[in-house]
Amino acid sequence: MVDYLQKIIVVAVAVSYVQAAKNKVIPPYIKQCVRNDPKLNECLAAEINHLRPYLKEGIDEIELPPVEPFRMDSLSLAITGGSNGYKITLRDIDLYGISNFSIQRIVLRSNLPFEGRVRIPKMTMDAKYASTGVLLVLPANGNGTFHADLGDVTAIAKGVLSSYQKDSEEYYSLDGLEVDLIIKKAYMVVSKVNNNRIIVEATNLFLRENGQEVLQVMMPQLRSKLAAIFKRIVNQLLTHVPADTFFSN
Repeated sequence: MVDYLQKIIVVAVAVSYVQAAKNKVIPPYIKQCVRNDPKLNECLAAEINHLRPYLKEGIDEIELPPVEPFRMDSLSLAITGGSNGYKITLRDIDLYGISNFSIQRIVLRSNLPFEGRVRIPKMTMDAKYASTGVLLVLPANGNGTFHADLGDVTAIAKGVLSSYQKDSEEYYSLDGLEVDLIIKKAYMVVSKVNNNRIIVEATNLFLRENGQEVLQVMMPQLRSKLAAIFKRIVNQLLTHVPADTFFSN
């Protein structure tokens, strides 16, 4: 009789687990994949692309605000050398357009960092601008506003995922992320620099003729700051969504 009751309990528990799994609500921002799908990488790319409109609007249930604009504190750029070299500081930077990303490729490999290739058609940057030094033989000290249009952007992301247990469930964590950027088109302009038309025109002439060079000086800081922002957003999602939710089996 005891053995019979034990069998009933085991069956009841098993049924309850199966039923719970069936009744598990999948959030609308999650597009599930099959773990043993031979095209898992393609499915994961589609899964991340599915997130795009939700990231743009924000996801209240995981306490993720709208990701745009991407906000950065500052970028400090030494454009030319020497004691009177032209230096730029950008502050209170807002980046728009990143949420229009498209995952072109993602590769997951056992015990190796993942790699993803992301295309962003256009990014725009608005910031407060300050400069010091000499530019085109003119003193270029001043404050104003900065705007950049960055087009045909490709981001190569490499990162490391780990897993951990919380409340008897497995969760993922993004432990490290590196981002490389290829920006093929760059247009930069300043305005309202001390309300001095000559400084504004000289600066914009320099930026038109040397946009890619300025961009290369900016790139190391831009890469590291974007990687930190991306990592924070990804972990905000992963912290709230159990690992099994991403898969249908």
